[in-house]
Amino acid sequence: MSFVQYMERFDRQECCHVLESTDSSKARMLLTKASLSPADFLLLLSPAAEAVLEPMAQKARLLTIKHFGRNILLYTPLYLSNYCVNHCLYCQFHSGKKIVREQLSLVEVEAEGKSIAATGIRHLLLLTGESCAHATIAYLSDSLRILHPYFASLGLEIYTLSVEEYAQMIQAGAESLTLYQETYQQESYAQLHLSGPKRDYINRLHATERACQAGMRRINIGALFGLAPWRQEAFWAGLHAYYLQKRYPATEIAISLPRVRSSHEGFTVPCPVNDKELVQILLAFRLFLPQAGITISTRERAKLRDNLLPLGVTTLSVGSKTTVGGYFVGEKKGNQQFPVADERSIGEIKEMIRRQGYQPVMKDWPASWNQGDAGVRSGFACQGD
Repeated sequence: MSFVQYMERFDRQECCHVLESTDSSKARMLLTKASLSPADFLLLLSPAAEAVLEPMAQKARLLTIKHFGRNILLYTPLYLSNYCVNHCLYCQFHSGKKIVREQLSLVEVEAEGKSIAATGIRHLLLLTGESCAHATIAYLSDSLRILHPYFASLGLEIYTLSVEEYAQMIQAGAESLTLYQETYQQESYAQLHLSGPKRDYINRLHATERACQAGMRRINIGALFGLAPWRQEAFWAGLHAYYLQKRYPATEIAISLPRVRSSHEGFTVPCPVNDKELVQILLAFRLFLPQAGITISTRERAKLRDNLLPLGVTTLSVGSKTTVGGYFVGEKKGNQQFPVADERSIGEIKEMIRRQGYQPVMKDWPASWNQGDAGVRSGFACQGD
């Protein structure tokens, strides 16, 4: 059974009805349960659950400490290329934009990697625009092999691949994949993705399963919140993570909570998500998926990231540049994919984490040690900086 087939078990209209018709007493009762069903998760996303956010936050904090300890994993993104063949209305890299297109040479890839590694970061996420003619499988494989000696973990956020191609990436050194569905509302998806391979909603929805089948150690999924009504988006994203956890127990499943922004070029966020709503999404995810990693990126401003940290966050991006290059090579010509809101240095982020009673983690344990509880399940139990 695929996730598309699993989704068909849940009537969308009935889900919307449940969201609007429940009351806070039902949501409060869920806080006494040891584990939650998808139906319970839906209730935690309802307007009625807003009345119990504080007890939700208390339980979310305890669950996170139980499964992850007081550890916050830090990683840095590296953009290799901004060539893209898709026309996605919300993206600064889309094929319809007249920007200078750039791609790092392999020499520049190593220079960028050395510069990032010198900061102490040992987890790197490699990103490209979606153009397989530029960021080819061979180029990605070579980049992974070049960077492998400098980092404990290399992840990819690229175009969708086949099982065989994901296996090639793993062999070259990749151990994680980040792939957002963007929106789980198929009609909205079609309206936002005007052309290019990414327009295929079903192919993208199945891609994370292909990566699991290839043996990818970690999968990070999510919706780009703001593209469609957030309660439904959060439900389907959480359900997706739940499905992957059940079907592929050997793979660690994580969720990111990015919010899309309006742009000066004419894109307006259709369904804005405010800070309180983002908190409810985070808490509902943690209570429903206590062993899933949760990432808050530098899209969010510093103060908000500080406040969200004890509510269930396990991973933070730091020192982010969203242009091609930007670390050693220097920012190459071309737009940011999105503006960075938290521009603090890695040292400042580490100090903030310590002030809150947590430990910044720069390097995780080897995959073969990834057993047990209290943080070891997450893969970054004890190795600090």
